[in-house]
Amino acid sequence: MPVKPQKAMVLAAGLGLRMRPLTDTMPKPMVPVAGRPLLDHVLDRLADAGVTEAVVNVHYLPDQIIAHTADRTHPRVIISDERDQVLGTGGGVVKALPLLGTEPFFHVNSDTMWIEGVRSNLVRLADAFDPERMDILLLMAPTASSIGYSGQGDYSMLADGTLRRRREHQVVPFVYAGAAIISPKIFDGAPQGEFSLVRMFDKANEQDRLFGLRLDGVWMHVGTPDAVAAAEEALLESAA
Repeated sequence: MPVKPQKAMVLAAGLGLRMRPLTDTMPKPMVPVAGRPLLDHVLDRLADAGVTEAVVNVHYLPDQIIAHTADRTHPRVIISDERDQVLGTGGGVVKALPLLGTEPFFHVNSDTMWIEGVRSNLVRLADAFDPERMDILLLMAPTASSIGYSGQGDYSMLADGTLRRRREHQVVPFVYAGAAIISPKIFDGAPQGEFSLVRMFDKANEQDRLFGLRLDGVWMHVGTPDAVAAAEEALLESAA
């Protein structure tokens, strides 16, 4: 049976160093793209996928995010305050687990955007997630057609969606698009404090419980000021 996550975690605590000077005075999730903050684009996607509560972690210039999301109801935003500590992408989720509950949840980076294909990619993730076989299902974008990305990829993907992590000096065809469904049980035994979420990806991979789903549409990594302009141009072209 497909899962229907009601909750999500949105990573919004990063310093946004590569986005300077835009992030000198605002946190990266508040950087506007096509007239709206990155964070709103993500929350809108989650609302469309049926999410009712989104846990948003904050660290850098947190009051701007807290104030901006205070009145939001679709989804309702719960703040996980990390202003006094740096927890990383993995440690941030561990801190938020009591708010996320025991069921699989969406996990989305606040700087990820995509132009949808025929169906919502988050809904497609929910339909494809099989808790009997999977602990983590990643949305994977083809590197060749992605906007704002110039790396060597993250994973290769087998026909059944099984992922194989890129080895050093290897080039692979898929990059993690910053959206996933994660079962909280993968964090059993996870460390406290700062660590990268990649550690949990590797754990699931070692147990053959890490899978991927190819994104339908065009992924945009909005990580630099130049990438903002490229994303806006792509959005305009897609709406034409």
